[in-house]
Amino acid sequence: MNYLYEYAVIRVVPRVEREEFVNVGVILFCKKSGFLEARLNFNRDKILCLDPKANIEMIEKNLEAFRKIAMGEQCESVISKLPAAERFRWLTATRSTVIQCSKVHPGFAENESLALSSLMDRFFSEME
Repeated sequence: MNYLYEYAVIRVVPRVEREEFVNVGVILFCKKSGFLEARLNFNRDKILCLDPKANIEMIEKNLEAFRKIAMGEQCESVISKLPAAERFRWLTATRSTVIQCSKVHPGFAENESLALSSLMDRFFSEME
């Protein structure tokens, strides 16, 4: 049986005023199964091309917090304790910060984890 899922591409925007970004991962949510996971593919060189003064360590730390919140792992954020649907909506909300998400897109899959792997392959394997 195919399940409807939603996904967004996770982006780093080192200089928000310039609106240039580097895709760094994918977050996928399936309401029916309660699946929520974020996977990252961080490329510091691409970010430094957009902003040689980017604080890479802070970006990595914030991306790891993003991933932990998505997974519901114990971290300092109270958002990580919310139900999966609320965490997904919070993480993918439009914002003007260094870490942003694309618009949310739908898809269908029998296995959400394999769908997420496929999206990661599609968005990142051709770029490496």
